[in-house]
This record gives sequence, C-alpha cells and structure tokens, in this order.
Amino acid sequence: MSNPGGTPDTPAHPRFVEALRELGLDDLTGQVRTFPDATRTAAEAAAAIGCGLSEIVKSLIFEADGVPVLVLMDGASRVDVERVRAELGAGTVKRARAELVRETTGYAIGGVPPFGHRTRTRVLADRGLLDHDVVWAAAGTPHAVFPMDPKSVVRHAGGTLVDVRERTA
Repeated sequence: MSNPGGTPDTPAHPRFVEALRELGLDDLTGQVRTFPDATRTAAEAAAAIGCGLSEIVKSLIFEADGVPVLVLMDGASRVDVERVRAELGAGTVKRARAELVRETTGYAIGGVPPFGHRTRTRVLADRGLLDHDVVWAAAGTPHAVFPMDPKSVVRHAGGTLVDVRERTA
C-alpha cells in the first residue's frame, strides 16, 4: 500500500499524529487504516472501509462572513448553508476555496481530519453523527482514515452540536 503524506510508522499525516499525541490519543495511531486508492469522497471512503455512508465524518470548511468555520457532517447528508448561517448569526456562508481549506487546516480537501488543524476555528457538528457507535474520519491524507466514537470526535474537535443538515423532502 502506498503511504502518501504519512511516515514509516503510520499512514496518518504527521501533523495529525502530533495532534493525537497532544490529545493523549497515541493508541489511535495504530487504528489508522490506509488505502492504495484515495478516499477523497465519503462514498469512496465508505466503500473502502465497508461501512455505511452515514458512518463517515466529512470535515468541511465554510466561510461565514469571511471567517473559516468547520462543519462536521455525516457522509450521507449535505450541509444546509442557510441553517449554518442562522446558527452562526452570519450574513453570508459559502464553501471555502481549496486554498483557504489548506491554509486553515494544514490539509488538502479529501484528507481534512475533524481535529489537529493548523489554526483554531469554530466547529459545528451535526447531531446526526451521534446516530452511530463508531464513525470514520480522514487522518490527514486522502488515503488514511481512523475510527472513533462520534461523541469523542465532537469533543476533541471542540464542536458544538447543532442541526445543520439539509432536510429531506
């Protein structure tokens, strides 16, 4: 298996490994799974892992009045930008450009983990993540993921639980 972005000891991104260490989650490093093909999308990750699409955590950066905000969403759902705007009391909310994602988090789109970012941002976590015992999130590269219970993901990300998913008709 290839190991882009990782180290000989782990397929996770070095910045993410350091974040795990700082959080006292060193044991999680051994649970990181890597795949030869990128898992940039939630569907690709779910297929590679063999789990349901909603068990994937998407770590998405938005701009709220020009300020980056991280939204954690399950892989089967879409973020309702209007609900994010209302939650933040912002004038405008839009998806962040790739450059801003990398500048804010230190990771490329498709590999952004829920925590261990370069800068501290406000974090909104959709309540739907709590529907599962275990969820899978990117470990800093598009080739690596890790499992964790969703309450711990939200806690380590410093997230606020909200309802920001698109409602289905």
